[in-house]
Amino acid sequence: MSHSVSIKDLSLSFGAVKVLENLDLDIRDGEFLVLLGSSGCGKSTLLNCIAGLLEPTDGQIFIKDRNVTWEEPKDRGIGMVFQSYALYPQMSVEKNLSFGLQVAKVPKPEIEKRVARAAEILQIGPLLKRKPAELSGGQRQRVAIGRALVRDVDVFLFDEPLSNLDAKLRSELRVEIKRLHQSLKNTMIYVTHDQIEALTLADRIAIMKSGVIQQLDDPMTIYNRPRNLFVAGFIGSPSMNFIRGEIAERGGRRVFHTDGVDFSLDGYDAKGTLVPGRKVVLGVRPEHVLVDEDIVGSDEIHEAVVDIEEPMGADNLLWLKHAGHVLGVRTAGTRRYRPGTKVRLGFDMAVASLFDATTEDRI
Repeated sequence: MSHSVSIKDLSLSFGAVKVLENLDLDIRDGEFLVLLGSSGCGKSTLLNCIAGLLEPTDGQIFIKDRNVTWEEPKDRGIGMVFQSYALYPQMSVEKNLSFGLQVAKVPKPEIEKRVARAAEILQIGPLLKRKPAELSGGQRQRVAIGRALVRDVDVFLFDEPLSNLDAKLRSELRVEIKRLHQSLKNTMIYVTHDQIEALTLADRIAIMKSGVIQQLDDPMTIYNRPRNLFVAGFIGSPSMNFIRGEIAERGGRRVFHTDGVDFSLDGYDAKGTLVPGRKVVLGVRPEHVLVDEDIVGSDEIHEAVVDIEEPMGADNLLWLKHAGHVLGVRTAGTRRYRPGTKVRLGFDMAVASLFDATTEDRI
């Protein structure tokens, strides 16, 4: 499979502080790759290295099999969209779109063609004569994307482009960016701290922590089979429930034992042997905690008490007290529970996660 961008053994330090260390990453042709992580994890630094805005301390960067490690940003065949719109306030939208092409001495008919195409794709045709001050935040970000689009490049880089917009605009523009990728089929590398953006946009997600990629996988694999405790806790809202305990044996069957109660591990898809006595953390997402009529054919029923109910429309979020733990549970919005109500409780172990308590890696 051909790679659009390849990063080999990349390191970057600011003085004694190592921001990226021996990082390898291959991004496929036409792929939408999301770099996801909290502030300071190195995702924007990595993007800026690909763009040529930061010079790595060590390692190499290839774009379309060409070593661009020491090339200027303008020569790398990339288009970049920043968090701030960075538009020229005194220029019209049309001028903002065409200015970079004029500087690059692109012929006028070609400039007009590219501007018209970008305006059509992003639905900003009626705005071409306006100045940035006359536009909404969403319209300005569309123009900023258009400015990258007219460059006719192989790789688009997005650095948290939606974080300055309100929630409704964010979700609208997220759909636009997904549609843009489907129509252009260019390689797109997108930095965000927003897991919803990552899950909805990405072909693959690279989850970063302290300059290291923790897991690189498609969204559903990361959601359902997180590689370690950090990834499991970072992805999902509300967060995965974590319960500390140990693996035990009951009548030849493996169980998860915690605070005097056992949960069968018969349905769990383990990577290796589940050794009794091993200290573990069980991770169960709120939608995989089964309550009352959701528990079908289980011989293992536990009682819990409703602490708080949060109605969210399409579904409800319950907080249950069980065996010294508080568990988040997602149920259908049509079902209501009063605080203090006793409910029956089970876990869907087929989609649960077990992590070693010491290494925090998936078992």
